[in-house]
Amino acid sequence: MSRRTPQKRRQSASAHAPAPSSCPCGLREPYERCCGRFHRGEGAAPTAEALMRSRYSAFVRRDEEYLLRTWHPRTRPARVEFDPGMRWTGLEILGTEDGSAFHTTGTVTFRASYRGGSLHERSRFERVDGAWVYVDGEFPGE
Repeated sequence: MSRRTPQKRRQSASAHAPAPSSCPCGLREPYERCCGRFHRGEGAAPTAEALMRSRYSAFVRRDEEYLLRTWHPRTRPARVEFDPGMRWTGLEILGTEDGSAFHTTGTVTFRASYRGGSLHERSRFERVDGAWVYVDGEFPGE
């Protein structure tokens, strides 16, 4: 009986939690091959949605350098303030407009969940010197 109880707990916990190797952005790729390559500077996000996902992962990992590097120069803050109590729990892409390799602008509407709530934003992206950057966002319904 004592051997079964811990095993059951492990199984039920892993059934609800994302796989440890999956990327925080919600894609099934391991972080190192998904958003991690962008964070390390081994390439640029090819679409506005890919940049949105990589920026979410950067917030999860508190990667200020990447967030600032992928923020439009005209709207970029001096630094990023992270809430030490914030625990991001998931990203859902609700819609995209433009933002492909054939566009210079794009929008991504998403819901980012955190312990205790969620953030719903429609983010605008532009290309600067060929690379996608975050411009700003609005909060639908507010």
